[in-house]
Order: sequence, then structure tokens, then C-alpha cells
Amino acid sequence: MKITTTRFGELEVAKQDILNFQEGLLGFEQLKNFFVVDPGDQTLILWLQSTDDESVAFPIIEPKIFKPDYTINLLPVEMASIGIEGLSQASIYTILTIPQMVTDMNANMKAPIVINNQSKVARQIVLQDNKLDVRLPIYKALKSYIVSFTSDDSKRTFVEPANETVTEQNEQQPTQQPTRRADLQA
Repeated sequence: MKITTTRFGELEVAKQDILNFQEGLLGFEQLKNFFVVDPGDQTLILWLQSTDDESVAFPIIEPKIFKPDYTINLLPVEMASIGIEGLSQASIYTILTIPQMVTDMNANMKAPIVINNQSKVARQIVLQDNKLDVRLPIYKALKSYIVSFTSDDSKRTFVEPANETVTEQNEQQPTQQPTRRADLQA
């Protein structure tokens, strides 16, 4: 399906990639359907784009990228609300606030987005842990992660064009982006 967005223009989105937030998001309860947009840049920031309102998109990120010790504990009723039995069946993201001064960027660790990887039912869950920040500054940790990120180019695979010599092939190989996402599944 084609979805027009204010930030990204017109995007082609597979129906199975649409996330359903039965309760909406905090402050946006009327918006129920979203999808994740990877802009393909080096920031590691993704976007949770609404299909119901083309102007609504939230920057999100996998919290393990900038806070490796981040863990969440969900109540059985919270897991049941999105149809999971454990966090290994889910993806977890935090919503970012990116002010004009990007160095003041912060993440809401208290209310992560939890997505059932199979059914695509999702929910923003307010955790009961009072030690979690609603506005955790992340700019320095994220910048440090990006700067120290290395890629193993030996694991990339290229398809050889038919009827070309190896020399010509090496000169024409496309540049591929490294995998950038951390494994968040617990």
C-alpha cells in the first residue's frame, strides 16, 4: 500500500509491516496504526510513522544501542495485551525527543514501545520502575556508539554480474550499508 507522509514523502509499505497500537500512544490515543521507517542514515534513529495522520512521526531507537544494561520487566497482563509470552518475541524501542539543540536529545526509558514481532500488535507500556528516566540524555552515548561502530566487510556478499571479468566486477561492486541494529531481544 502507498502511504503519503509529511517527512518522507510517499512510501510503499507492505500490509504486514503495519503495527497496530490498540490503545494508541500516550497523548495520541486516536492514532492506532504505524510503521517503522529506516531513513538509511548513520544515526541509528528510526521513525514510527502514523498511517492515520501523515504529519505524525516519532523518532525511536533501540535502547540497547546507547544503554546496554537496559532491561524491562513486564507484568503478565502487559505481555498478554500484545500476545507475547516473553520478551524474546518482541522488539523494544524508546521514543526520542530531539530538540533544536541536538546535543540535548533524550529518550523516554519509562514508557518503551513493545512490539509483538509476529502479530505486529504493539503498545507503549509505562513501566512501574521509578528508577527509569522519562528524559534520559543520550547524545554522548549514541555518538560514542556510532564512532566506535565497526563493520566486518568480509561477511558481505556480492552477486557477480554475468559475463564480466573479476576485475570489472570489483570496480562495479555497489557500496552496501552495514547492519546497524543491535539485538534487543531478551
